[in-house]
Amino acid sequence: MPLTQHAPTPVSLPRDDPTPTIPTRSPPSYPSSADARPIVSHQPSRDSPPPALRPLSRPASPEHSTPRRSNPQPEAEREAVEDAVKQAPQAPEEPEEDPIDMETFQQILELDEEDDREFSKDMVWAYFTQAKQTFEDLDDALNTKDLPKLSSLGHFLKGSSAALGVYKVQASCEKIQHYGLQRDEDRDVDIGADEALKLIQEALDKIRVDYAVADKWLRNFYDNPEDEE
Repeated sequence: MPLTQHAPTPVSLPRDDPTPTIPTRSPPSYPSSADARPIVSHQPSRDSPPPALRPLSRPASPEHSTPRRSNPQPEAEREAVEDAVKQAPQAPEEPEEDPIDMETFQQILELDEEDDREFSKDMVWAYFTQAKQTFEDLDDALNTKDLPKLSSLGHFLKGSSAALGVYKVQASCEKIQHYGLQRDEDRDVDIGADEALKLIQEALDKIRVDYAVADKWLRNFYDNPEDEE
C-alpha cells in the first residue's frame, strides 16, 4: 500500500507580532577565581607528611639564660682543706701506757729501806728467774699437750706477775690457766683439747711480748734511780 504524504498545515501568525518570541534561560553564574575557596579535606593523604608539632614554649635566648656558677678548681679546694687542717688545734698525744701497775709496784717499794732499793730489787730479779724457767716449762708442756700442767704453770706465773704489778702478763697467764682446764671464760663455754692448745699457744706468744716490755722497764728503773720521781 503506497504511503500518503500529508502537506504541512500552515501556521497562522498574528498580525500584530510578525516574529514569534522564544523563551530563553539565563546561563548559570559561576564564582570568580578570587571568590573561590579551596576545598579542605579533613582526611590526610597517605603521601603527605605528618603535621609538625608546635613547641610548648620558646627556648630562652642566650642573652636571657641564667649563667651557671663555676665550681672552684679542685687544686684550690684541696689547698683550702689542707690549710684548715693545719690551722686546727692538734689534740695532745696520749702518754704511752706503763707496762707496770704503779699502785701495786709502789707497795713493793715501800718495803725498801730509806735510800736503799735492794729488797724490792731482789724480788724483781727473782721474778725474772722464775719467768724464764716458767717459759721453758710451758714450751715443754705445750709440746707434750699436757693441758693440766699448762693450767698449773699459767696459775703460777699469774701470781708472781700480779705481785709486782706486771698486769698484762698476769691477764694472759690467767687465760692459759683456764684454757688448760678446757674452759674459755671470755665466751663462757667449754672447749675441746685441740682448741685449748691453739689458744694457749696464742696467749703464750702474747706473754713473751708483754714480758719483754715489762723486763726492760724494770731493769731501767733500777739502773737509773735518778729517773725516779
